[in-house]
Amino acid sequence: MTLPRIGGSAGARGAFISFEGGEGAGKSTQIARLAATLRARSGHGVCVTREPGGSPRAEEIRTALLGGVAKPYGPFAEALLFSAARIDHLDRLIRPALGRGETVLCDRFIDSTRAYQGAAGGLDAAVLDALERVVVGPTRPDLTLILDLDPAAGLARAAGRGARTGQGADRFEAEKLDFHIRLREAFLAIARAEPERCAVIDASRDPDSVEAAIRDAVAARLPDLLPGEGARGDAA
Repeated sequence: MTLPRIGGSAGARGAFISFEGGEGAGKSTQIARLAATLRARSGHGVCVTREPGGSPRAEEIRTALLGGVAKPYGPFAEALLFSAARIDHLDRLIRPALGRGETVLCDRFIDSTRAYQGAAGGLDAAVLDALERVVVGPTRPDLTLILDLDPAAGLARAAGRGARTGQGADRFEAEKLDFHIRLREAFLAIARAEPERCAVIDASRDPDSVEAAIRDAVAARLPDLLPGEGARGDAA
């Protein structure tokens, strides 16, 4: 059973916001911006994390996954490794932070597994649903912000970032364009299926405009986090 969100009774559970989208959509930039805004204005603690990763053991699994260690064994093996990392991440970081009333901002969560290993990788949705029930249980995001961007533009951004940092494409960035097109379609399908949880943000705009749209979505869906913020309806 989940605790009530911020704004409920004493001992209220913090808010859980996940960021999703394809490669190069700008999730890391926008998470950092939202975290700064929430810390300045909400009066609640903010925990920034990511998947795979977020805890020491999960970060070790991240290195293996992004290095392509599990790819030869197929999407089911990758989903199992993501699930193992998620168990540790939830137990060691996300659930304790929510229990303290903090707002958790997570770069990717269950929807990335649905999109990458499911829709794009071909793993049966029933298998992913079973994994979610066992691993995630009731700890679901209160709001999921899907940063939507043309896959070709996103891959170009990711390549530019890699050139600046000297890092080559990881296991997923290296996939062909049609894989990333399926990813985008999967994220948009998730948003259509769960509109009460998901908000689609046009990530093709400049970073300030994307930030404003995200603030509007948060203010509209979780008003306790940004009191007095006027929603302008910039979210797609």
